[in-house]
Amino acid sequence: MKYLRFKNGDKIPIIGLGTWKSKPGEVSQAVYWAIEAGYRHIDCAAVYQNENEVGEGIAKAIDAGLVKRKELFVTSKLWNNSHKKDQVEPALKQSLLDLKLDYLDLYLIHWPIALKAGVGFPKSREDFYSYDEVSLGETWEAMQDLTQKGLAKHIGVSNFKQKKLEELSKVGGQQPEMNQVEMQPYLPQDALVEYCQSHGILMTAYSPLGSPDSRAERHKNDPQLLVDPVVKEIADKHKVETGQVLIAWSIARDIAVIPKSVNKERITNNFVAANIELDDHDMMELRDIGIAHRFIDGSIFTGENSPYTVSDLFDQL
Repeated sequence: MKYLRFKNGDKIPIIGLGTWKSKPGEVSQAVYWAIEAGYRHIDCAAVYQNENEVGEGIAKAIDAGLVKRKELFVTSKLWNNSHKKDQVEPALKQSLLDLKLDYLDLYLIHWPIALKAGVGFPKSREDFYSYDEVSLGETWEAMQDLTQKGLAKHIGVSNFKQKKLEELSKVGGQQPEMNQVEMQPYLPQDALVEYCQSHGILMTAYSPLGSPDSRAERHKNDPQLLVDPVVKEIADKHKVETGQVLIAWSIARDIAVIPKSVNKERITNNFVAANIELDDHDMMELRDIGIAHRFIDGSIFTGENSPYTVSDLFDQL
């Protein structure tokens, strides 16, 4: 297994199990199967509303002797409704309670968006705080306190563009150690990757397969990465699946990747994708794939009922 290293020498396995949109009743078994297959990196978030079941899967694997807690790398994320300074630690502690853990290996600010307490997803302007009301700096200062208390070994962010990362660098103290963003060949994020890697910030790619289960009405015309002819040609060349090529693409770029599945065979197939070695020609073909598309567009947080704009979240494609 390939690892990425934090500045203090701690390691994060480059492939992990994603748990976003894993349904209740399925995710506990999926986590157990993943650990059984060799995964040691589990990615969670409070807003997924399944951390209790993720914790059950972890506990079952530990009780069965498959793994020790210290061998696992568990990530969770601070939801947008807990960005005020006095809300951050209680939010993390709730995740620990649900996950049945004493500490997290990594805790991330999920989005650079602040919502009022109790709001899951915003429906009106009154559900939001503006940056003037709750700054990213306030949230980041509270995040730093978590490492001092031993509640999280590492801290970072998710869905942060370069400008937002630069804002945090001005807060002082510890800098973000991870930035988790959507990344796949239609959205390679080259400039952001260069910035993060040059500043010692590790990266994780979510939705590495193009979020194929996000086929709501507004996504019906999205390009389908898993059947893209360029990806398929490379998969045929290596005698592997297209999803495995997409996972291997992130690994070849030294970026952690967290494909989600609740299917036992798929979980195993995703894991062994770490053994696929794409050559320079494969990487060039994927670089020149000719389509630019963001599957997770953040539109739920922007628009006329929000103080935030798309430009607060993302740079133009």
